[in-house]
Amino acid sequence: MRTYKSLVSSFLSRFDMILLHVWFKTRKQAVLTYYFWVWWTTSICVEAGNDSLKAGERLVAKSNLCSKQGSYCLSFDGTLDSKSNYYYLVIERMNNFGGRASVVWMYDRNHPVDINSAVLSLNYSGVLKIEFQYRKEIIIYSSPQPINNTVATMLDTGNFVLEQLHPNGTKTLLWQSFDYPADILIPAMKLGVNRKTGHNWSLVSWLTPSLPYLGEFSLEWDPKEEELNIKKRGKVYWKSGKLVNNGLFDNIPANVQQNYQYVIISNKDEDSFSFEIKDRNSKMLTEWALFSDGRFVSLEGELGNADICYGYNSDGGCQKWEDIPTCRKPGEVFEIKIGRPNTDYAILQDNVSYGYSDCKMSCWRNCGCNGFQEYSDNGTGCIFYPWNSTQEVDSESVNRFYMLEKPVKSDPNHHGKRRWIWISAAIAAALLIMCTLILWIAIKKHKFGLKEKKVKSKEKEMQELAASDELYSIKDLEDDFKGHDIKVFTYASILEATMNFSPENKLGQGGYGPVYKGIFASGQEVAVKRLSKTSRQGIIEFKNELVLICELQHTNLVQLLGCCIHEEERILIYEYMPNKSLDFYLFDSTKRKLLDWKKRFSIIEGISQALLYLHKYSRLKIIHRDLKASNILLDENMNPKISDFGMARMFTQQESTINTKRIVGTYGYMSPEYAMEGICSSKSDVYSFGVLLLEIVCGRKNNSFYDVDHPLNLIGHAWELWNDGEYMQLMDPLLSDSFVPDEVKRCIHVGLLCVQQNANDRPTMSDVISMLTNKYEHVTLPTKPAFYVRRDILDEERTSKALDTDTYSTTAISSSEVERQ
Repeated sequence: MRTYKSLVSSFLSRFDMILLHVWFKTRKQAVLTYYFWVWWTTSICVEAGNDSLKAGERLVAKSNLCSKQGSYCLSFDGTLDSKSNYYYLVIERMNNFGGRASVVWMYDRNHPVDINSAVLSLNYSGVLKIEFQYRKEIIIYSSPQPINNTVATMLDTGNFVLEQLHPNGTKTLLWQSFDYPADILIPAMKLGVNRKTGHNWSLVSWLTPSLPYLGEFSLEWDPKEEELNIKKRGKVYWKSGKLVNNGLFDNIPANVQQNYQYVIISNKDEDSFSFEIKDRNSKMLTEWALFSDGRFVSLEGELGNADICYGYNSDGGCQKWEDIPTCRKPGEVFEIKIGRPNTDYAILQDNVSYGYSDCKMSCWRNCGCNGFQEYSDNGTGCIFYPWNSTQEVDSESVNRFYMLEKPVKSDPNHHGKRRWIWISAAIAAALLIMCTLILWIAIKKHKFGLKEKKVKSKEKEMQELAASDELYSIKDLEDDFKGHDIKVFTYASILEATMNFSPENKLGQGGYGPVYKGIFASGQEVAVKRLSKTSRQGIIEFKNELVLICELQHTNLVQLLGCCIHEEERILIYEYMPNKSLDFYLFDSTKRKLLDWKKRFSIIEGISQALLYLHKYSRLKIIHRDLKASNILLDENMNPKISDFGMARMFTQQESTINTKRIVGTYGYMSPEYAMEGICSSKSDVYSFGVLLLEIVCGRKNNSFYDVDHPLNLIGHAWELWNDGEYMQLMDPLLSDSFVPDEVKRCIHVGLLCVQQNANDRPTMSDVISMLTNKYEHVTLPTKPAFYVRRDILDEERTSKALDTDTYSTTAISSSEVERQ
């Protein structure tokens, strides 16, 4: 039997002969026929056997890489949306005729590729990347050290994998597309978390139906409750409900999920959810999609819908909220209208990061808003309409908009019920008046009158006392802070600036409570830290700490602007850092490209200068105790500022060490003497700085080294490379040619000196700055770092479980965060 390839080749050969014959007869027809031939041949999927990209090979634009059975193809292509003109590296599900059915995966949706010059390549060092003619290349995967004998394969499951082939026939998975879902979930693709690496698997919707950029909604797996969640910018809108006895989710229609069976894994390696087709012999290809408006659908029907969730309803899996505007009542919904809105009083918000659902929620939270529509043709931006500002017009030539409506349920007995309600109300009112009159006559000159006077007197006294307490509290604070640059804010102004501590304004969680973004009436942006009510700190200690922190004036420390005390509330107001924290960029494969070597070295210098100030030049010596990438904030110029002094410990300049039973901080950054014995000193911060320095050079977390060929953590990996003279392999490969070799070597050298086992061997911050800035060869060589275990020792421990205490010292410390008390 002739193969598919031979049939196609035979047909094309005959077609060429026909084309050549026609060319001499009618040139015009030949040109049209030729274009048809080019279109037809380029739309054919690559046959079985061409499913892999080997080392040294390239996949150019307008070609594809298809799985053996032709179910899925990898290529540079568009989004299948008629209004979208963006191209990406995509995986497409193919139909029975070899055409495109749907796009199930896209790489880096926020950055389209140049379709005219995009090339996917796999080099001999195991680096998988996208190259362009005029743009900087995009690294999809690279290893800290070269890897030989790699191959990238498009599988029939829809997974695109990069693997290392070993001589014994085994394979090691290096990278896979399933770890980076887009907005589509297909069988065997997971939602959840990889507990080894901390990597999360979740779906993220498009921004709008025609913009593939990361949108507002995400679909996540909650392993604790064992249910699916749809979140809008981190807030849960919809839940699938738990699995009932028939193996189906409670809030998903049974007929939609009856063809599926669910796979739930919960162990030390991962907590995940995936689905499969019950009939394993079925060739049915299916997918679950998360739309830009929050709808969650499959080919069989709708699984869930976050678009119908308004916060007051719990039907269909919707979740109730506590922060519903008082002006919105149950039953009010937005409905599509066809008409010509009156734009005289319309409010425009031309925000390209706002989609349909953002506009809807902004209008819902604004009591003066009665409707909205998208501003741009691509669905971004908002136009808000106040009450009674629209005129409905029956015309198909105008755009649709959304108006707030409160449906009225029809009732055939409505008028009868209404009459009985009036009669009942009249009778009740008459009885009430009679009882009140009798009561008033009986006690008008006795106890009732006296009691009423006492109550009024007591209420007036309480009001006056509350007013005086409030004034005294503000005045008392202002008197205490005279001579210090600390402004006292009213609680009302804090509530207004943060929109009543709205979850949408939450920036993160600090050492002693949540942090919110606030905007005062003057337009000043601030960071508002709301201390936890469980904190054991009293008002006197709070005031003392405020005065101390206020006196810490350094360009690389976050500046304290003021405070607020209201009843049990303790609130700190800091300057706002627009570029978030260092970890937001450093540990993201895409965002850390913004940190070239010049910026990284500047950040290292800034952090070291701030620590030197805290340890030596401030009025009291300050030990931060929680120095890590997430506590380094970046201003508009990417200058570093140390933040979160909730765990800091104060010394006098004469004190050098303290011994504490209350160990706080983050494992992985804590020095061994502090983590194991509670001994805290400036060398504890030096150790944390060393870990952070190595992370900045490497671009990876201390606990991210889980490859079987490497030590357990970054410190051990750096130590082995240093001893082997291959320390430059530690450098982040994304730095490309922007680095200065001498500076990189100095940073690695200093980092290893800072993380030495013995605290006395570590340099002071004065020594650190001197070594970082002076371009001479350092004679001091680092000794064995803390928390370092050789691979052969670790393997022996797994079998014998009997290691020497000194050798294995503190490897029990993981990278999990210590509970903050």
